[in-house]
Amino acid sequence: MSGPLKGTTIIEFSGIGPGPFCGMVLADLGAEVIKIDRASSLGKGNELDFQSRSKYSITADLKKPDVINEIKKLLSQADALFEGFRPGVMERLGLGPEEVLGVNPNIVYGRMTGWGQTGPLANSAGHDLNYIALTGALDSIGRKGENPPPPLNLIGDYGGGGMFLALGILAGILNVKNGGKGQVVDAAMVDGASLLMTMFYSFDASGFWKQSKESNLLDGGAHFYDTFECKDGKHMSVGSIEPQFYEILIDKLELDKDYFGNQMDQSKWLEYKEVIKDRFKTKTRDEWAKVFEGTDGCVAPVLSIAEAPHHHHLKDRNTFIELDGHFQPAPAPRFSLTQESVKHGPPKCGQDNAVISKKFKLDESKLS
Repeated sequence: MSGPLKGTTIIEFSGIGPGPFCGMVLADLGAEVIKIDRASSLGKGNELDFQSRSKYSITADLKKPDVINEIKKLLSQADALFEGFRPGVMERLGLGPEEVLGVNPNIVYGRMTGWGQTGPLANSAGHDLNYIALTGALDSIGRKGENPPPPLNLIGDYGGGGMFLALGILAGILNVKNGGKGQVVDAAMVDGASLLMTMFYSFDASGFWKQSKESNLLDGGAHFYDTFECKDGKHMSVGSIEPQFYEILIDKLELDKDYFGNQMDQSKWLEYKEVIKDRFKTKTRDEWAKVFEGTDGCVAPVLSIAEAPHHHHLKDRNTFIELDGHFQPAPAPRFSLTQESVKHGPPKCGQDNAVISKKFKLDESKLS
């Protein structure tokens, strides 16, 4: 299958984390994503680098002026590019927005950073945890009396970074197709992560958000929105917010409906939670999963990375695919007509020097 982005060419300047993820998402959707790797990495590669799947790879020494000229030829024929260097690096290479838009006025120039292209911290180092720390997201997660836990690098790098970069690139391309011009997309993780917090800032403005941890509806304060340990040390997730779903939770746990009748009485939440904790410890996780399977109780088992690809629902939907003997998440979202697919596994660096040079009329001798 070709995917809805067939015919779109996007150049990825090789980096780590959210940039390659963005490229993977676009390649999964059918875009021709050409990754520019360092010349010193020619012939190298990692077949387990799933974020490089479905991409092409060329190698180039970006410190050489004649190589930069070849890259400009490539960029003159592309719909978009994105890079994840610190502000100013691309400019020093002679590939800044002014130079690139000069050879291709319609190109969308994506820039992926943690702090953004401007501001007091723009040139400072940082990682996901630092970015979300400034947004209010990190402080809002965790247990009372404990340090905020690192929630993997999903909020800043991938949710606030890579996904917003992909969205920005596609919006920019659509703008060009509608008669606009190429432009820079400043995708800062601190901006994206802040935007992901919009609903919680709304709660705070409305007076519904308490600053102390485990005091709110969605932060583990409620007895009907949390995780619970089972008899075997594994866990179940509970998200029975709506009254009709909460009623099923109480019924399936075989608890007193009258005693648990005041669902939204926060003065009762801690007391209720202790009873539910004890009840979940009477069965194993898989036993509880069978109890709630197919109900509207909004209760599901907490699975590990090793377990998730084998869950019957995810298997039925092909949420994970097996490629070259390894499970990995399948492309998303799904389209009814232009179905996306993984075209091939991660390429070795520079393996497409010849084919890309021929297609875009580049001097292949410069790409090594």
